[in-house]
Amino acid sequence: MNYKVLIVEDDPMVAMINEQYVCKNTKFVVAGSCRNGQEALDFLKDNKVDLIVLDVYMPVMDGIETLKKIREQKIPTEVIMVTAANDTSTLEDTMYLGVLDYLIKPFAFERFQIALEKFASKVESLRTKTVLDQSNIDSIMRNNLTVSEKAYPKGIQEKTLSLIQDFFKKHPGYQTGDSIAEETGLSCVTVRHYMNYLVEKGEITESINYETGGRPSSLYKVR
Repeated sequence: MNYKVLIVEDDPMVAMINEQYVCKNTKFVVAGSCRNGQEALDFLKDNKVDLIVLDVYMPVMDGIETLKKIREQKIPTEVIMVTAANDTSTLEDTMYLGVLDYLIKPFAFERFQIALEKFASKVESLRTKTVLDQSNIDSIMRNNLTVSEKAYPKGIQEKTLSLIQDFFKKHPGYQTGDSIAEETGLSCVTVRHYMNYLVEKGEITESINYETGGRPSSLYKVR
C-alpha cells in the first residue's frame, strides 16, 4: 500500500523538490500539488489523501487558515507543516491544530524522510494494534520511530544507509559520489560520509579515477 500525499506550496521549485523527496520513499506517492490553501481544499473535496505537506506563507489562503479549515471540516488526513517561519507563535498555532511534524526551510532530505517515517510508523502502529496499552499509546503520541536493534555510529541513520545500499543493488558497477547523490537526492557531503563508513565496514570498495582530466575522483563499488 502506498500512502497518498498532497503537496501544498506556492513556490514551484520548492514544490518540485518536495515531490521528489516524497517519491524517493517507496511507501508514498504524490496524489497532487496545489499552489495555495483554497486549491488544496477544492482538491480534497473529490480526492482522499493520507498526508498533506503544507506551506505556511501562500497567497489566497495561507497554511494556518487552510489547516483550520481541514480540522473544521474533519478531513481525515495528517499534516506536515513546511515553512520558513521559525517564530514561536506560528509553531504554537500549528501544534494546537495537531500537525504531525514541523519542518523549517531549508530542510535536509534526511529530515524530510524522518517526517514521512513518523507518519508511516504512526499509521502502522494503529493498524496492527486492536487493543492499546499505555506504552503503545505513549509511543504513538510521541510519534516515535521504531528503534532498530542495530547500533550505528554517530551521524549514520538507518534510513539513509538503506537508501544508499538500495542504490548499489540497482547499480552494481563502479559509481561516482556525484551519481549516487543525484539519484538518491542526498548531498555530496552526506554521500561521502556514508561511503567512508561503508568502505570501513568492508561493504564497499573504493578506487581512485585519475582519468578525469582534472582532480582525481573516488569510485565506489559493492564488494
